[in-house]
Parts: sequence; C-alpha cells; structure tokens
Amino acid sequence: QVQLAESGGGLVQAGDSLRLSCAASGDFQIYALGWFRQAPGKERELVASVSWIGGAEYYIDSVKGRFSLSRDNAKNTLYLQMNDLKPDDTAVYYCAAGRIIDVVRTYNYWGQGTQVTVSS
Repeated sequence: QVQLAESGGGLVQAGDSLRLSCAASGDFQIYALGWFRQAPGKERELVASVSWIGGAEYYIDSVKGRFSLSRDNAKNTLYLQMNDLKPDDTAVYYCAAGRIIDVVRTYNYWGQGTQVTVSS
C-alpha cells in the first residue's frame, strides 16, 4: 500500500512559479512517483514522473524547461517545481504511484489532488 498527500497549489499569475509537494508513505520506494493534472473538460495527463530507485525522469513536452522534479529522501517527499506558469497549466494536480514511469495505466495509487490556477 502507498499513501500520497499533495500540497502547495494555489492561485498565481502567468509567469509566476509554484512548488507542489507530495508526501509519500508505505511501500512507495518500489514505484515510480508521478504528477498528473486534469483540467476541466480534459483527460488526466501525466506531467512528470521519476523512478524512485533508479532516478529516471519523464516530462511531457509542454513542461520541459519549465517544470522540474526534486525530492527529499529524508522526508519521503517529491516536489514539482513549476516555473513560468501559463494559463494552460491550470488544473488539479495529482500525485500518483505507478510501476512504470511513463505508462499511465500502471499508476494505481493516488493523492487527493491540489488545485493550481494560473491567471493571465
């Protein structure tokens, strides 16, 4: 079992930065941890993910160069640093744990989500 809890969302202006946190517990080390987002009327998409043991990372093209992952192993926490935010980044962001970093169907554990709103 894996438990995930996100925090750090909020309302910002275009061009601003925001850092999301995902506190993990349970057997998460055997998984990849990823950040998904879902905007109103759109499907949930995988934004970025990392293999907790191997360290391999994945980013979708639209966030490359703007978003980055980091982690605090002592706190079992994964961070998503989001820079140069755009209105299209507005969504509920979810932390999730899965078997393969870039295969969405393998993500079985989910946090409750945190809202990110970017105003123009």
